Amino acid sequence: MVQEKKLVQDVSGWLRVYDDGSVDRTWTGPPEVKFMAEPVSPHEQFIDGIATRDVTIDQNSGLRARIYLPEEENPKFPIILHFHGGGFCISQADWFMYYQFYTRLAKSIPAIVVSVYLRPAPENKLPAACDDGYAALLWLKSLSKGESNEPWLNTHGDFNRVFLIGDSSGGIIVHEVATRSGFIYLNPLRLAGVIPIHPGFVRAQRSKSELEQPEPPFLTLDMVDTFLALALPNGCTKDHPITCPMGSFAPPIETLSLPPLMYCVAEKDMIKDTEMEYYELLKKANKDVELFISTEMGHSFYLNKIAIDTDPVTAAQTGELIEGIKVFINKH
Repeated sequence: MVQEKKLVQDVSGWLRVYDDGSVDRTWTGPPEVKFMAEPVSPHEQFIDGIATRDVTIDQNSGLRARIYLPEEENPKFPIILHFHGGGFCISQADWFMYYQFYTRLAKSIPAIVVSVYLRPAPENKLPAACDDGYAALLWLKSLSKGESNEPWLNTHGDFNRVFLIGDSSGGIIVHEVATRSGFIYLNPLRLAGVIPIHPGFVRAQRSKSELEQPEPPFLTLDMVDTFLALALPNGCTKDHPITCPMGSFAPPIETLSLPPLMYCVAEKDMIKDTEMEYYELLKKANKDVELFISTEMGHSFYLNKIAIDTDPVTAAQTGELIEGIKVFINKH
């Protein structure tokens, strides 16, 4: 008789983990929001000014990325390497929530966006997703040196203007990849700047904003706690240096070689206090950092297509965020 597997973790409709180690990511939340978490097929023909394709970065590991190419007549585009969010446990590069924002961003700047399909936890615990992000940067370096070839990037990409961008947990990966890149010689690639958007920096102890800010439906404290417990190495707390680069276990910020930063925070983000703690350390260490605050907004608001379409304030703040990123990239 086959023993039925038992449910060990259930995260708000997003994720179920069973006692045999298997994971089910079938969406079981409200059906009207399911479309934001559905994959968008790549299209190499231009649709609304953007073409997309999926490429394999590493034949051995199977690591892949989605490329967004703008239709603009431009000799060379800056390259934005993107790390998606999802608490390291859910979401992937081809989801509609990313497609709707990053097609718009690629067209607005214009720039080529390269979004990495990150390995999810708990099957792949940290630092797996950070390793994937770093491997993608090294792949861009190999393209810049002519050691490998990707036609869209080699024809249209400006490897002297490479930027990192990441949403939520992807913002954590931005810090980790930028930190690692400071120890290596990237030439002829130049890491021109990094853009952590609402990075998921936390501490084991609850912050004031975690205790006082209202919980949005798509990011509860329980989700943060559970996702990070599943993602971090066994026995580690949120004070781990990856999730808490401001903490005593992480190398001091002043010792790191970081490129210019556009640091994006939402005024009503639950984890705003720890995000701002990281920002204050950047300033104290005399890093080149610009703070961009989205007023009245919550965590990752710009990925919520329903809110963008129905709430004029969210729509306006999303437009301002895109414009701010455009200004930052054009400056570097």
